[in-house]
This record gives sequence, structure tokens and C-alpha cells, in this order.
Amino acid sequence: MNRTEWLKKALKVYVIPDRESGIPRSLEEQAEMAIEGGATMIQLRDKKMTGSELYITAKKMTAICRSRGVPLIVNDRFDVALAAGADGVHLGAEDLPVHIVKQLVPEGFIIGATAHSPEEGVRAAAEGAEYIGIGAAFPSGTKKGASVLGVDGIRSVLSVVSLPSVAIGGITAGNAPEVLSSGVDGVAVVAAVVGEKDITAAAALLARSVLSVCGG
Repeated sequence: MNRTEWLKKALKVYVIPDRESGIPRSLEEQAEMAIEGGATMIQLRDKKMTGSELYITAKKMTAICRSRGVPLIVNDRFDVALAAGADGVHLGAEDLPVHIVKQLVPEGFIIGATAHSPEEGVRAAAEGAEYIGIGAAFPSGTKKGASVLGVDGIRSVLSVVSLPSVAIGGITAGNAPEVLSSGVDGVAVVAAVVGEKDITAAAALLARSVLSVCGG
């Protein structure tokens, strides 16, 4: 399996633990439960933590994910990702540009980028991103006010970008097949997994929904 194929497989069930949605469980507990249910990639995203708090959490989550063979991506902070030994970073429009970060990280470090439009997708690919996160697929309670692309909008991004891709925003086990019909390789979720009472069962339900469409 080459790296692109591996990354497409890793993106299938992309879970983002969240301190608010996942109360009372810690981010680490949420990650463990999600992986047990079938999560194939975990992202650490917490914009309220200090750099020190984020580093400590990233170290713990890296150990959890590595022991289970699941990549850990840190949102925004490539410095924290590097310091903690995480597998990569996901960069948004307000973060350092992909091409700058690419110069500062070692070979094999994953760089993902957000694409809210075909133009942003093309830019991410040109700058060297390895995957793109496309959204919002549907309205989301986690990111209120995010522009909603819908399945057709996701498809329009993929019509000009051939990178491995994951859709995000309001995705559930129920609508995941519709989203995957756009051609994305996987789905990224917060509340649909970590907001449920039984995180492991919710992750398993989502994984079954995804795999029913795109296989293992």
C-alpha cells in the first residue's frame, strides 16, 4: 500500500474529541473509546487550551493513538504536533500557510488543510497539503456560522482536486453514505460520536455506515 492509499484508508472514520460535546469524559478517554469503536484517525482540536495544556494533552493522545496504530493530527498547532510526536497537523485559513509549514516539518509528517471552496482546495494542493478537509457538509452545532457547501459543493471541490479528502460538518451515521457519494474518502465528526452516551457504539455505527459504502 502506497502512502496515498494508506492516507485514504486512515481518513475513513476521522473523529475529533471535544471537551464540551464529550462531557464528562476527557479528550483522552474520548479518543480511546472512539478508536475501540473503529475510528481510523483522531484529531486534537481545542482552541481554549494554552500551548502547555495542548502539549501535555497531545503527548497523552499520541501515546494512546500510537499504541493502537491510529494517526493523531493536531489542529492548527504544528509546533505542538512536532513537540508531542504527533503524526501531523491540520491547517485552517488563519494558520500558517501549508508551504511554510512544509519547510519546517520532517518528511512523513502529515499536513492537512481546510477547503471551503474549489479555490481553497486548489491552493492547498499547490502548496503541498497531503489531504483536504472539505466542509461544511451540513449545518453543524459544533461550528455555528460555518458556510454550508452541501454534497454538491463538496463534489465541486473534488472536481478540481485529487488529494485524499474528508468531509466535515453535521455528518452522522445516517447521512454519511450521502456525503461519501460525493467522492470523499472519509467523514470527520465530533458530536455524532463523542457527543453520544456510548462513544464506542457510536463510532462503530459510523464505521459500519462508512464501510458499507467504501469498504475496508
